[in-house]
Amino acid sequence: MWGIWSSAFFLLFHLVLRVSGNAEGDALNALRTNLLDPGDVLQSWDPTLVNPCTWFHVTCNSENSVTRVDLGNANLTGQLVTQLGNLPNLQYLELYSNNISGTIPDELGNLTNLVSLDLYLNKLSGPIPKTLDRLQKLRFLRLNNNTLRGTIPMNLTTITSLQVLDLSNNKLTGDIPVNGSFSLFTPISFANNNLNPLPVSPPSQIPTTGSPSNGNNAIGPIAGGVAAGAALLFAAPAIVLAYWRRRKPQDHFFDVPAEEDPEVHLGQLKRFSLRELQVATDNFSHKNILGRGGFGKVYKGRLADGSLAAVKRLKEERTQGGELQFQTEVEMISMAVHRNLLRLRGFCMTPTERLLVYPYMVNGSVASCLRERPESQDPLNWPKRQGIALGSARGLAYLHDHCDPKIIHRDVKAANILLDEEFEAVVGDFGSRSGRLVPHMGLAYLIT
Repeated sequence: MWGIWSSAFFLLFHLVLRVSGNAEGDALNALRTNLLDPGDVLQSWDPTLVNPCTWFHVTCNSENSVTRVDLGNANLTGQLVTQLGNLPNLQYLELYSNNISGTIPDELGNLTNLVSLDLYLNKLSGPIPKTLDRLQKLRFLRLNNNTLRGTIPMNLTTITSLQVLDLSNNKLTGDIPVNGSFSLFTPISFANNNLNPLPVSPPSQIPTTGSPSNGNNAIGPIAGGVAAGAALLFAAPAIVLAYWRRRKPQDHFFDVPAEEDPEVHLGQLKRFSLRELQVATDNFSHKNILGRGGFGKVYKGRLADGSLAAVKRLKEERTQGGELQFQTEVEMISMAVHRNLLRLRGFCMTPTERLLVYPYMVNGSVASCLRERPESQDPLNWPKRQGIALGSARGLAYLHDHCDPKIIHRDVKAANILLDEEFEAVVGDFGSRSGRLVPHMGLAYLIT
């Protein structure tokens, strides 16, 4: 009898050790007890379970380690806890659009696998932790719309993977870092703070020289004649080329009007020159076509920095005022930034061309993986399919509910769900097609 009781006691003791010994479950339970949850979104967070992988709003990998915590827009109140640093495999920490107050724990710097840190639209105060510079895999850092104070840590510029940065609408002071990865970001990332304005580069000065000597006076006419002759020599081919271009049919691509200031940016978008995209796509070669549709064609290209891109060449009728309208719509699309939405990298706009530049998705679309999969490629397994479905839903939920202004997709299909190198779902083609922005029932904006 004693043997049965001792065995039962040993088994119970072993189970208790397993529960209490799960550091990730303990960390999330500490967060739960430190938050007020009027909507009961954390109701399934049961601390008696062995691990938190069955909890809602928590995603784990195949080894039952937490990789994602999604608690955005959950009406949570309270403070963050230092135990969050005990989630070594966490990639996505989403706590945006809540009422969370207090400071950002320094221990978040322990999350070295973190890809996305979204704490925007809360009531966080205090400084930005310098320890965040350890997050060398971080791509999305959004701390905007809080009451953060102090200076921007200069060591954050060492995060070379950073793609999206938003520190706007806080109470930050001091200088704006302009070196390292921060050189990619424009003032919109730092707007509405108490930061020192960026210095304005002085106009270049052309040095003046004294009066030429008599010997130089004789050289002047000779140099002028040589320059005029050289100008005529080089101008002749240019005149012939211009004449040839004017006679060439308009469906060819070499009608390239001059562009105004190709370095203009919209937010964090780069305005590419047409020549850059011609070189990147091998002059829009047919062998680089990734897809085509009513909007035009998409080409694979390699940009000057070596990165791959998908260049969408829009096929649309040019109308008066179209440049401003296109620029407005590009700016609207660029505001929709979420890890499950296709991120617009830049654009190109000339009187005859409209082009959009997106990251290249190495695994194509869901449609291509299901219908055009070569026999040598393994089919999508169930965990990947489940992850794709959840990622697509998150992207659409952001568009419909959290994006400002709200955007209704209206063309959700397998071909518009793209897959990155980790088979993460990326919703695409939610931007403008007909080139009009239409108010929709007074609640959202509809880009059709």
